[in-house]
Amino acid sequence: MAGFRTLSSGLRALQPGAFGADPRGERMARIRRSPHFKDGVFQNPGGTARTRPSGSTLDFAKVFFDKDTRPRRTPKGTVPVHSTTLADIARPPATGLRLTWMGHSSVVAEIDGRRVLFDPVWGERCSPFSFAGPKRLHPVPLPLAALGPVDVVVISHDHYDHLDMPTIKALAGTDTLFAVPLGVGAHLEHWGVSAGRLRELDWHESTKIGGLTLTATPARHFCGRGLRNTQHTLWASWVVAGDEHRIYHSGDTGYFDGFKEIGAEHGPFDATMIQIGAYSDYWPKNHTDHTPLPGAWPDIHMSPAQGVQAHLDLQGGSPGGVLLPIHWGTFNLAFHAWAEPGEWTKDAAEEVGQAVAFPRPGEPFEPAGKVPVEAWWRGVSHPIAHPWRRPRPAQAAAEAPRHDLDLAGDR
Repeated sequence: MAGFRTLSSGLRALQPGAFGADPRGERMARIRRSPHFKDGVFQNPGGTARTRPSGSTLDFAKVFFDKDTRPRRTPKGTVPVHSTTLADIARPPATGLRLTWMGHSSVVAEIDGRRVLFDPVWGERCSPFSFAGPKRLHPVPLPLAALGPVDVVVISHDHYDHLDMPTIKALAGTDTLFAVPLGVGAHLEHWGVSAGRLRELDWHESTKIGGLTLTATPARHFCGRGLRNTQHTLWASWVVAGDEHRIYHSGDTGYFDGFKEIGAEHGPFDATMIQIGAYSDYWPKNHTDHTPLPGAWPDIHMSPAQGVQAHLDLQGGSPGGVLLPIHWGTFNLAFHAWAEPGEWTKDAAEEVGQAVAFPRPGEPFEPAGKVPVEAWWRGVSHPIAHPWRRPRPAQAAAEAPRHDLDLAGDR
């Protein structure tokens, strides 16, 4: 009876409609026609990706909720958020391209006179429940209503930390269009977005919106929001190209050879927004060498070094454009220390001479202008105890290609 009461209480706290809707009718028929849909599910490039934790769920929970290790996964002080104002984003960018990281994977991109909003999550929790689930570690820099007109909202996939129902419902009352992977439109229609405002794409398909060309490109991940995960919605990375600029948003993805193909077809890019957090590897306090124990998501999330390598792949193997790290700093989603993704990305990028932007949440910058590089997280984070990769022997390091990171040592 107690268990029934707990379940009933939880269901009452469920945000109505949070699970979204499954694709049906012509939408489902289109999914079945996709060359990437086989045996009833979407397939990842490079074969099946492991989406569940290695080891038992109990082992995973013991580490994640350990009272000694959990504090390092949150900031020890107040995250220095830049209070974005209308003045910050009202004037056109001098160079034609400006990015504003709002936290996690949410980015406002002002490109060639248009405004694109990637993976907007303005909610307090990335969860279907109002009382549980990962909670924000810093406030949203700018109220959604103060953002002003948006030409297109781009969604990478339907997980809660990328597709936020309250945010979408608020945007449903505007004139913005939505570019989403195949099947994801079912959720948006369920939440009030009309079918005429949806541009629903399979991998390698493109749509034109206001002078911009948006292309859904492959990623190595998975999907699902409900208790019954049907794997009938696609996940994607995105290329947005204007008359003068090109940008790339990775969404969530494991590292794979497809970055080189995307770069060859659509690059090089003025800026890439690359996922570098929630990469799963963890070290319990009594684990002293540099080899990570089995983690949770090596196939579907990238580590910092892999994220930098992905940027290099997209650029044809050489440093170029600006890398904006995303998918870190806002929610506690993995075992690693809160500031570790930023610190290790900085190390990996410096090794290959790659420019990386480290804006505070809400701080606009132009990739062709002054790029924020201060390691702002150091003032509010616990010490980072482990190197970003295993040290290589001096001879091996000298013989290694200049623009090829030691990804094997990063696992």
